[in-house]
Amino acid sequence: MPSSNMDKQQNSKYFKREEVEIHATTNLSAPSFGSRLNLSSFTYSADPPSHSIRQSPRRILSNSSTPQLSPSPIKRKIDIESSVSANTSTSPLKKSRTRRSTGYAPPSLYAHLPFLPDVVAPNLLCLFVGLNPGLETARVGHAYAHPSNRFWKTLYSSGCTTRLLKAEDDVRLPELYSLGNTNIVQRPTRNGGELSKKEMDDGVSILEEKIRMYRPEVVALVGKSIWESVWRVKKGKAMTKDQFKYGWQSEEENLGIVRGAESWMGARIFVTSSTSGLAASLSPAEKEEIWRKLGSWIEQRRKEKAGIHRVKEELENSG
Repeated sequence: MPSSNMDKQQNSKYFKREEVEIHATTNLSAPSFGSRLNLSSFTYSADPPSHSIRQSPRRILSNSSTPQLSPSPIKRKIDIESSVSANTSTSPLKKSRTRRSTGYAPPSLYAHLPFLPDVVAPNLLCLFVGLNPGLETARVGHAYAHPSNRFWKTLYSSGCTTRLLKAEDDVRLPELYSLGNTNIVQRPTRNGGELSKKEMDDGVSILEEKIRMYRPEVVALVGKSIWESVWRVKKGKAMTKDQFKYGWQSEEENLGIVRGAESWMGARIFVTSSTSGLAASLSPAEKEEIWRKLGSWIEQRRKEKAGIHRVKEELENSG
């Protein structure tokens, strides 16, 4: 067959195939390109398209197939030691302090402990009146013996004594400084909360008898609750908040007044803050201010009495 005829036949076949494809295109709703093309990628969207970073198949395969290396034995040991060190405190563990009940405790609970003897003498400058002996005080037999109680430190810092004394020095207070010690309740307890108001009030009359017998110039009530108890007994009613004050009280409130032939005006009352380690209602500065007023008076009276004694000695020697 000549070449021109062959060309015509090939062209004729070509145009027929093209017509068939065009006809098929017009009859189909949409071409299907399988996984090669996604028409949704070309539809309009108000949100900007998010483009994922393409990676080569080789890199993806490399990343997924790379095994996770475990640390070497040396590094693993260092990591473990660091973790243990971080979670372990270098300071010793503090034991949780559990507060004991402060409710009333009957005398039978501490009946095995002895009462604390008074330290008194006639005509003292000041007789200190505490609430009652603590357990440590009862065990050792000396006043304010618990390490947390600041009584002896306060006596020294306020000027009531000229040097810091220890609890076992309590028996020498009258001799050294014309001071003494007693309590409104004699039986020992763990704290004041284990006493009843009744036994505190009952102790007021006993206290006044001691004061009449020994006649100190001043009675220092060591703690607010002692003065409140004395007030209840003497006034027949509770003290109001406005009626309470620390320091010197009116001479009308003197304790141990004696009337008659051997009349005595009684002991002046000075109310101090408690020296217990549990007493936190006042700041250290406030406590110091209260005690310093008493200490100043004791210092002055001690000088005056010393001068009187010197004059007496001189008169006796000259006679």
